[in-house]
Formats: sequence, structure tokens, C-alpha cells
Amino acid sequence: HTRYWRDWSSDVCSSDLSLAFLFTAMGYALSSQTKPNIILFLVDDMGWQDCSVPFWDRPTKNNTIYETPHLETLAANGIKFTNAYAHPVCTPTRISIMTGMNVARHGVTNWTNVHKDTPTDHPDELLSPAKWNYNGWSNDPTIPYSITATPLPLVLKNAGYYTIHCGKAHFAPYGVGGSDPTHLGFDVNIAGSAAGNPGSFLAEDAYGGLKGDTLWAIKGLTEHINKREFLTDALTAEAIHSMDVAKEKGKPFFLYMAHYAVHLPFSKDTRFYQKYIDKGLTETEAKYAALIEGMDKSLGELLDHLKKIGAEQNTYIIFMSDNGGLSLAPPRSGGMHTQNLPLKKGKGSLYEGGIRIPFILAGPGINKGDVSQQYIIAEDLFPTVLGWAGIKHPKLIQKVDGKNISAFVQNPKKIDQKKILLWHYPNNWTNINEHGISWSSAIRQGKWKMIYFHKDQKLELYNITDDIQEEKDLSEQEPQQLKKMASFMTKELKKKNTQLPSYKNNSLPIAWPNELKKYFKNNQ
Repeated sequence: HTRYWRDWSSDVCSSDLSLAFLFTAMGYALSSQTKPNIILFLVDDMGWQDCSVPFWDRPTKNNTIYETPHLETLAANGIKFTNAYAHPVCTPTRISIMTGMNVARHGVTNWTNVHKDTPTDHPDELLSPAKWNYNGWSNDPTIPYSITATPLPLVLKNAGYYTIHCGKAHFAPYGVGGSDPTHLGFDVNIAGSAAGNPGSFLAEDAYGGLKGDTLWAIKGLTEHINKREFLTDALTAEAIHSMDVAKEKGKPFFLYMAHYAVHLPFSKDTRFYQKYIDKGLTETEAKYAALIEGMDKSLGELLDHLKKIGAEQNTYIIFMSDNGGLSLAPPRSGGMHTQNLPLKKGKGSLYEGGIRIPFILAGPGINKGDVSQQYIIAEDLFPTVLGWAGIKHPKLIQKVDGKNISAFVQNPKKIDQKKILLWHYPNNWTNINEHGISWSSAIRQGKWKMIYFHKDQKLELYNITDDIQEEKDLSEQEPQQLKKMASFMTKELKKKNTQLPSYKNNSLPIAWPNELKKYFKNNQ
């Protein structure tokens, strides 16, 4: 089989690495009784400001629409990161969290299908997508177009944690190991599969089971279907039960609470829907807002249960979204790409609307009500969580790109201006042929952000600190900074053995960013 794998020689001891080594090479002599619990509360498709907590230096219109009192409580008891980022669509972010690898290295650059060996790219007249790992995460290194790495829950499990997966997985297609979260080291899998969204959030639809498409139905929740519980509530109840099981076992727990909310379909949660209609929202936006509030209710119930079981003071909580908010209209109401203003565009874009996310940390030793402006990215969670768990120098088969962000938590005024963030999306997310959607790479260092648009071979440069709206392209005014950023991007992409899209008419790859002659005539 042809296999797309980066840095194989440097990241792995042997190309014939056995699963026995992968899953047993980690031994830790740390006492599980003294370890903190960890909850990663991941929301699907939630925009940077789709809550009542401001993540800018001022409230926005969206902050006045949504009612999220429990998220307000979490922010008041922890630290907000106002420059937090994910990748532009879901699966790349989730793989980065699980492996600590940047998307340019792990190669799962687009969302994965429910069907094995089936890329999800829409056809394009000009470009063919890069050779990407469309089979997602696999525990079998022989599966082509997949990535095998030592996953976060497995490291935690071997350190004495009870590991719980609840909600959306979407790490790989059916038939590949990642479609079952227990293959990543989770002791428990609640409702996770290859599906990227539920058939329905409604119990009366059996969470999609009555629609005949079993690939998208959410399974294993019959009790909650009988109780007519909304899917978000059903998942929360199961998560709470698993937390109790961990307590009975005397183990710390890692709960990956990955809600299907607020992804499509926008099923009507009647408990919250009408209040948003009364606020003047359209039916679609009222459904979306109700999903947001239902998610917030789930967060509140988890926080309340931590108090009930006496774990409140010994639990770290991470709140984040997996990409920027959906801004296509339809299915959203309003004008195209107006839903995330002042941020530009939305999901599927490397403009800020597609990658900037809400992000809060709370837990032992974290000061209340702090705010950090340090820019961070999804893969930073891997080393940060391992640091909280007291796991030093774990034996991993991958190179970790993420950096522990604890220093910025302890000193919110600390800013690392040299830190580099990298995004790579050499794919076509939708059938919308629009500048800023799909087909791009981006890099940020300090106040500067550069985007490389693959189709028109164009570079755009922004001072993202002063121009969060990305209205002023400074590529002509700042040629030396543009050259510096293009050099950084090329170096990072090549270092990670990144694949580029190619032209359909001759199969040749597009130019590296520092090879664009209209910007850098003297470059070789």
C-alpha cells in the first residue's frame, strides 16, 4: 500500500513498529491517588463569541444574544485566553488534541468520512488536494493514508487515569481504529463513532436512528431515548455516571466531554427555543441559540457534580470549540459570513472567523478571573494536560509540536512573541468557490499573521493585534515582514514534510510561499 506518513524515520524507531510496542511501552510509577481530574469540554462549531462571555477587549452583539451563565461562572473562576486557535474544520483539531501534532505534520488536514478510503474533498477545476491522511487516526500502521501516534488518553490511562470518551469522536472512518475511541486508550466510549454529526438531537428521532442511516445515528443511548431526553442531556447524564464509576474505582478521571452541539442539524430544543424567538431571532438562529444554552446547561451540571462528589478543588477544566463558527447562509440566517463579525469569514477559512475560538481554563492553582492574550493552538493541550497529570518524558512515537501553556496561566501578562502557530488546509471543504474558503495555509508570529491562498498564489499579511477584522492587507507596505513570514512558513511546512496541492492540468505541486516570484523576484 502507498502510505502517506511524515517524519517516519525521525519520529518512529522502525517502520515495522508493532502495536505491542505502541500500547505497552509506557510505564509510569506515579501514584494515581494524588493526581488531579481533567475535563476537556469540547464544543462543535461554536464561534469565538457565541456566548455571553466576551473574548475580545469589549462585548460584541453576539455576547448580548446568548445566555450562558455557567460559562460565565467558569470564566470567573479561571483564565480566559482571548487569542486561542483551532484548525478550520473539526477532525484536524481533534487529531491535534489527541496527538500534540500540528496538522501539517499529522496530515489529517480535512474532516474524515464515515466510509474508509474515501476523501471528503469537493472537486475543483484548478487544483487537486494534497495527499492527506483521509483515513484519520489508526492503531494499525499498515492502513494507508492514516496517522498512527501515541494518543493522549492512552498515556493518561497508563498513568492510572480512568479515561472517558463522551460524545463526538470523528477521528477516523468506520473500519479504521480511530472510529472506536477505545482504540485510543479510552476505558469508556459513550456515543463516539466515525460520525461527524448526529442524525438528530431528538429522542423522538432516536438520535437519527429512525431515519434509516445507521452510519450517522447515535447509538447506545436507548435508556435516554425512552426518557425522551435531548441528546446533549443524555450525554451529560452518561458522563456524570462515568465520573461516579471513576470515584468508586479510586482513580482520577480524564473526561473528554465532546458534545455534538452546536453542529448541524439544528434540532429544536423546546426548553430554550421560544425565548430566542421572543428576542427576535429567526427560527434557525433560535434553534442554534437553544443548542448553545443546552450546552451551557451541561457544563453547569458537570460543575455541580464535581461539588457533589468533592472533586471541585482537584479538577482541571478546559473549555473550547473545535473550529470557528459556521458562517454559511444558508444554513445560518443573515448575510453570508456575518455571523462571526467582527471576525472575518467562518468555519472552513483561515481568516480569524474560521480558527479563533473561545477558550477557558480553570482548576487547581489557577487564579480567578484572569485573562491572557498569549496566542495558543489546539495541539498545545497535549503537553499541558500531561503536565497537569505529572507525566514527564512519556515514550511517544510521534514528535509533539504543541507547547505547555502553564507558564501563561501562572503569569497572564507573560507573552511569547516568538511562538509560531501554523495552519495548513490544502483541501476543498465545500462546493463554494470563494476567496478565503479552503485552499490555504497560514502562520502567526507575534502580531503578524500571513495567509497563503493556494488557488490564486496570493499572500496576505495582517497586523492581527491592531486589525482583528483583517481589513488591511499589509503585504505591499511591509515587504520585508512578508518575506520573513513566507520564509518561516516554508521552513515549517518543509520541516514537517508537508504535502501541497497540485495543478490538475500537469500534476505539479503549487509553489512554496517563498518561491512566489511576484513577491520575491530574487528568490531561487
